Order: sequence, then structure tokens, then C-alpha cells
Amino acid sequence: MHEKRMSASRADRLEDPARLVWLPPSEVLGALKLRDGETVADVGAGTGYFALPMARAVGAKGRVYAVDAQAEMLARLKEKLRDAALTNVELVQAEADRTALPASACDLFFLANVWHELDDHAATLGEARRVLKPHGRIAILDWRPDVEQADGPPLAHRLDSAHAIGHLRTAGFEPLTQTFTGQYSWLLQGEMRP
Repeated sequence: MHEKRMSASRADRLEDPARLVWLPPSEVLGALKLRDGETVADVGAGTGYFALPMARAVGAKGRVYAVDAQAEMLARLKEKLRDAALTNVELVQAEADRTALPASACDLFFLANVWHELDDHAATLGEARRVLKPHGRIAILDWRPDVEQADGPPLAHRLDSAHAIGHLRTAGFEPLTQTFTGQYSWLLQGEMRP
């Protein structure tokens, strides 16, 4: 397993109720401005912390592709989907740079707390361009390197948003907004240039 990737054996940390306080999904979804009927790729979906509220936000006509490299994470998410009676989420076991999603299928490519784990940012952003519709959006949410939090990755593994902005521009995205979100994260959003 990749040394920076969160192990499925620690997935209970993703379900900690305290996380709702320091990283409220409603705050992130409010910033993303999801619309009814949109298609979202939640890449690094884990146990569905964002995939479930996204599925509700895009409604029955929308779709969420919950992409994660670890089968154990997706198995937990499958149980949660069954309990929530959500049918507009498709589970996809794949890496961020090889999602196997259909080309030009998504309105939003979302990476939550995985940017610091990626070995090849350019390949992941190339994959985002492949699966996004023309003028599709990208959103990268990750840990701030200037604020320590016990449940987060070591400070040495964290990357600031300026790092992501440079990669986005190189890959043909126009960075649109950059904000701090919750207590320990930054959120960067951009749009694909034609």
C-alpha cells in the first residue's frame, strides 16, 4: 500500500462524529454549488463522507461515481448506500489517475483529502480532463500545512493550495476560487479550459 494513503483499517476515523464539526460536508457542498441532475466523480471517496450528501444534492436525475482504490472502503460505502436507500451512486474501484469512468461524463471531478497522497498529480489531472464535460469543474479539498490536527496526515505530507494551483494551470484548468474550509482544510475550485 502507498505510504501516504489512509489504510482501510483506519476507516473508523472517517466516521468519527467530531469530523462533522471540523469538516462539515454542508459547508463544502455549499461551496461546490451542485445542481440537480449533475454527474460527480468523487475520487478517493472512502466510506462516502461526501458521496452520500452529493448524491442527495444532485437528486435522482444526477449521479455520483464513488471512486476509491480500496475495496474495503467501497464495501463500507455500499452498506451505507443500502441503509440510506440511495440508488444514484455507482461504486468504482480504481486509482485517481485511471478511474475507468466514461469520457466527457462528469460535471465535477472532486478530490477530498487525497491530493497529498497522489504520486502523479499531472496524470490525475489528465484523467480529470478526460472524464469531464467541456467546461467541467474540478474541486480539490485537502489539509492545510500550517495547522496541525491529530487525525490528519503528518505536516510533512501536506501540500498547500499554491502547489495545486500550479498543477491546475499546467493541466489546462483555470483556478476560480480558493478558500479555507472547516478548521483544517483548503478548497480550490477550477474550470477546464477548452
